Amino acid sequence: MAEALESNRTRAQMKDIMQSLSAGRFVSVRRTLHTLPASDVALVLESSPKRTRDELWELIDSDFHSDVIEELSEDVRNGIITQMTTTNAVDVLGQMDTDDLAETLSSLPEEVLASLLRSMDAQDRQRAEQALSYGEETAGFIMNTDTITLRSDVTIDVVLRYLRLRGKIPEDSDSFYVVNRNDTLIGRVPVTRLLTEPAEALVEEIMDDEPEAIPVDMHDGEVASLFERYNWLSAPVVDDKHRLVGRITIDDVVDIIREDAEHSMMSMAGLDDEEDTFAPVLQSTRRRSIWLGVNLLTALMAAAVSDLFEATLSQLAVLAILNTIVPSMGGVAGNQTLTLVIRGMALGHVNPGNSRSLVSKELAIGFLNGVIWAVLIAAVIALWKQDYQLGIIIAFAMMANMIAAALSGATLPIIMKKLKIDPALAGSVILTTITDVVGIFAFLGTATLFLL
Repeated sequence: MAEALESNRTRAQMKDIMQSLSAGRFVSVRRTLHTLPASDVALVLESSPKRTRDELWELIDSDFHSDVIEELSEDVRNGIITQMTTTNAVDVLGQMDTDDLAETLSSLPEEVLASLLRSMDAQDRQRAEQALSYGEETAGFIMNTDTITLRSDVTIDVVLRYLRLRGKIPEDSDSFYVVNRNDTLIGRVPVTRLLTEPAEALVEEIMDDEPEAIPVDMHDGEVASLFERYNWLSAPVVDDKHRLVGRITIDDVVDIIREDAEHSMMSMAGLDDEEDTFAPVLQSTRRRSIWLGVNLLTALMAAAVSDLFEATLSQLAVLAILNTIVPSMGGVAGNQTLTLVIRGMALGHVNPGNSRSLVSKELAIGFLNGVIWAVLIAAVIALWKQDYQLGIIIAFAMMANMIAAALSGATLPIIMKKLKIDPALAGSVILTTITDVVGIFAFLGTATLFLL
């Protein structure tokens, strides 16, 4: 109920902003924008056509720019940064946390990135280069270096007095990390324990001396799986010498999960998961044309198989009517298997040790589905066309294609992952091509052998 009220409130504010902007009430728009959290301002920008977006950006207070930039999708963020002066862009980037800085810089065009790095002062440049040194989709790339470390030989009273003097602790801090003089991670102290243990107790007496740590080069998908499995709110990140280099918090993991979900959904259609909804027409057309070209090639492959049986089709027009049934059923069945396997891989359920069992299971399902739908389609065609031989032929083709679909759907993601190809991006296209080709060839080929 609360979520619905919040959503309605946000929509009402967006409507008010757009109406005020159209009426030229810029002061009212500025005032409303300043009352919204950064995430809502980012939503307003992403929901606006480019010209309106530029006007809104000018009305946002410059001190608020970095917070809003962090919340924007890649395409929208890059469009805004590339239009800013170098000085303003550097000021905005300098206010970002390390994890947001790395994500922002990594997505910028090379020439823009080089210009920004040259314009930064030594401290910000070092921080930016360190953030970029870790590969994308790694723990190091998404971690934040803003951490509080403790020594094991001090008392809780000393720690609490230090925190009071510091005045502010990093957001989402549920634990502090204990390191030695070499910054090697040796323990973890939950904040709740600091507040409840005797003030004279030493840190080493209350710390967990075997804290779970994440290697800096771990894939971010594995990081998200660990957080989900163990219900972590934060976790330390260490280098190959077990030195503490940063921490990852639950808000970073939520972003990973959301981005992975968007990536899988958009990749199925050949689109970038960060694509701007209101991107320029030519830019969007160019991006989509690439994928449409790939699909055209696969469609031509299926058409080429049909062309092999042109003589058969010309003599038996009924085959042309029925020719779409088998490929269609195979495509649906194959995509069911493909989606299941890709999901299992994302959750860490599928690994080299159990992949053979998974393929065997999907083959068995494909066989049973083949039997069920082959018998059903044979009966339908036999009654419909009064031709039992045609019913048997389409049943055989259905059986063959359902098995091929199951085998392809189960093995393609595994093979593509080994080849370092994203199965969400290309798996569906390859699978559809296989089921189309196998279905058409099995149906028309069998019909050619037995009906002519």
